[in-house]
Amino acid sequence: MLIRLIRIGAWLGLAAILFVTVSPIGYRPHDVVSTDFDRAAAYAVLSALFVFAYPRHRLAVAALVVLVAGGAELFQFISPTRHARLADAAVKAAGGIGGLFAGSLLHAGVMQLLSSAREEPAVRVEERRSVT
Repeated sequence: MLIRLIRIGAWLGLAAILFVTVSPIGYRPHDVVSTDFDRAAAYAVLSALFVFAYPRHRLAVAALVVLVAGGAELFQFISPTRHARLADAAVKAAGGIGGLFAGSLLHAGVMQLLSSAREEPAVRVEERRSVT
């Protein structure tokens, strides 16, 4: 059930990023940080979500994020209030790849914690049996 929610969140995040990237500039949220940081962070979070949603498909996640970064930037040509720039696509792709690595490390840590949490109660039961 949790994995399904994470997958839905990842795809909704992708849809939101595409909407914000392609929509007229008036619909774009106002930045509280630099625009490049905002772009990179959005793609990093998106990539990390996809790593959790599809942990065995990291290469596909990397390809998806890089293709979406470039493709979304190209789609800005159809909007009269937006402008496509290679530098923007590069920042987005770099953020996505950074999020892929961070998400992979975080996922490995979470899996390690879950694995050790599952094993610990069995050890305690075994210890109790040997003591009595």
